[in-house]
Amino acid sequence: MALALRCLRPLPALLLRPCLAAGRALPPAPRGCPAPLLHGCSQCAQQMLLSRQLATKKAKGKGQSQAKVNISAALVEDIINLEETSEDMQAVIEALKEDFSRNLNIRTSPGALDHITVMTKDGRFPLNQLGQISQKSPQLMIVNMTNFPESTAAAAKAIRESGMNLSPEVDGAVIRVPVPKVTREHRENLAKLAKQSTNKSKEALRKVRSKSITQVKKFKNKVSEDTIWLLEKQIQQMADEAATEMDKLLAAKTKELLG
Repeated sequence: MALALRCLRPLPALLLRPCLAAGRALPPAPRGCPAPLLHGCSQCAQQMLLSRQLATKKAKGKGQSQAKVNISAALVEDIINLEETSEDMQAVIEALKEDFSRNLNIRTSPGALDHITVMTKDGRFPLNQLGQISQKSPQLMIVNMTNFPESTAAAAKAIRESGMNLSPEVDGAVIRVPVPKVTREHRENLAKLAKQSTNKSKEALRKVRSKSITQVKKFKNKVSEDTIWLLEKQIQQMADEAATEMDKLLAAKTKELLG
């Protein structure tokens, strides 16, 4: 009875509209489906659409370019939220863009120090919450730690280990930060940092992909192998596209840094 009720539910609008627009009814219900008057249940229709996508890909001959997998998120929302996966991957890309913009500039500015996190006895705090950052000259920045003098040494250490090629000098509660000259070596160091940052972002991307594929595999005993295969292919395709975008960002940043 439960199976009959499930099959008798109206088709989702996403499936119904294409069928009506094309003027074609869904194929006859498979043997055992108790909804022959509806020409098949929504579960059968979903499997049919996914199977058609798989058949299209398998029909491609060797040497021919294969069409991209493009599963409707609505068809598989009970298995995985593909939109959420896409958003997580895009967040990794945006974080890389932010890192490039904030930390990897030829000219070091006071704003570049804002994000540096300082470990104090009370926890981690952004440098700009502990000290006043200003630029005394094009070649020198000042961090005034008068309000938190006990954190001066920790702040200097954080600046030194920020990966920005800075060598802070402590003078009481004041930290002097000489701005590196724009030498070829400095440009090359920044380009190496950009490469390292991209590799870290790709590792974060791989974690998003692996998490999503693991989620899909939880349903391997509930849906067909074709459905699992298509979803894994879709997720891998999304990850490949994100990695390609990262490579383009790195290429542009490297060109900017090296001139």
